[in-house]
Amino acid sequence: MSGPITDTAVGLPTPALCPFITQYAGFRVSGLPSGVHFGLPSSGVDLIVSLGRPIEVVKMPNPMQTPSALTALVSGLQDGPAIVRQDGNAFGLHVFIKPLGVRAILGVASAEVASLVLNLSDIWGKRAEGLVETLLGADTWPRRFAILDRAFASKLTPANPRPEISWSWERLAKSHGSVPVQQLADEIGYSRRHFSERFRNAIGVTPKLAARVFRFERACRLIADRQLSLAQVGIACGYYDQAHLTREWHALAGCSPKAWMTRELPFLQDYELGGSDNGSDDLESVHPTCL
Repeated sequence: MSGPITDTAVGLPTPALCPFITQYAGFRVSGLPSGVHFGLPSSGVDLIVSLGRPIEVVKMPNPMQTPSALTALVSGLQDGPAIVRQDGNAFGLHVFIKPLGVRAILGVASAEVASLVLNLSDIWGKRAEGLVETLLGADTWPRRFAILDRAFASKLTPANPRPEISWSWERLAKSHGSVPVQQLADEIGYSRRHFSERFRNAIGVTPKLAARVFRFERACRLIADRQLSLAQVGIACGYYDQAHLTREWHALAGCSPKAWMTRELPFLQDYELGGSDNGSDDLESVHPTCL
């Protein structure tokens, strides 16, 4: 039995957008097994535009939200998975937005979309429908990426985040969430409570949750590499032991690491493993100043 047929591409935005968007990804996949796909928490805010059927979210990360079918999905920073119905085919675009770039790109604060899954039209109104229609008229990934560039650049509203929050976010990212929150607060000169409040107001989640997500993303990448045992992954990512790793996976992914490896890993693209470094040779429409 043959596996899924895929047509994917990744690309960087135009230089003016690089401070706010990590990358674009396009995907067209057929032959996926029917069932559900678990959208995992990540350190970015996701905009996913479907150019096929609407994205049917059957279970939201936030239990206060009801299931919904969305044409252009905005997923803020989360502490749980979004469960999406998978019918075998997927066609669309994925925009990876930096949390401190959400206001510049979407026009709302990261905190306003945190722990929520929204339709882009809830934020942009009819402008979202126009973007989807324009994307449907394009026939190549570079042209679709260029449409995204124009749409975001035309309404770009740059904002300068507080430097101490930007610095602490970068510290957590580079350390894969291993820097203690108290240490970050001490280095900035804030009390832990004041630091956590400022961080949450800017990012949308607490620094403690951000650190958990960075550790989780690194664990995803190491598991996908298949070079280490789960116990070794747990140690490398700062978990107390494999049991601690498994508990975190149940909380953030809704399943055990072994279940994820069996159910999700064979069908994931490299760009879906959050926080990974992408070489320029793999990118469509590369803007060198972004690298």
